[in-house]
Amino acid sequence: MEQILQQVGALLVGCIPTALLFILLVLSYQFLIQGPLTETLKKRRALTVGAIEDAQKAISQAEERAAEYAAKLRQARADVFKIREQRVKQWNGERDSALDQARKAAQARVIQAREMLDTEAAVAKLAVQASAGDLAAQAVLAVMPLAAGGSR
Repeated sequence: MEQILQQVGALLVGCIPTALLFILLVLSYQFLIQGPLTETLKKRRALTVGAIEDAQKAISQAEERAAEYAAKLRQARADVFKIREQRVKQWNGERDSALDQARKAAQARVIQAREMLDTEAAVAKLAVQASAGDLAAQAVLAVMPLAAGGSR
């Protein structure tokens, strides 16, 4: 057993330089590679997250602007619709007043024509009444020519 212990002791003494080199290798890896690599990855992650946050802010601002533009567009359409309605009302009013004037002018012409017809009818009636006596006399002469002193 003593021999085994001596062999184990010799192996342990022989592995000390290897263990020291391994520990030195791990520490150098930690300081030379792992530390800067971790720092670079943290910076990259921060930049990526920052870029994502900036993109999200830009998207939210774009959505706000789009909402503002949509609201302005709706307002502009409402204004155009109101203006259109006002113009339609104005045109309808102008049309109604023109129709009213045309009706009044037509009524005035009808009244004037009716008055002219009434005047002409009165004149014709007077003419008929004036000539009625003559016509009656002619009719009597035509019907009873000899009794009335006619020459037939």
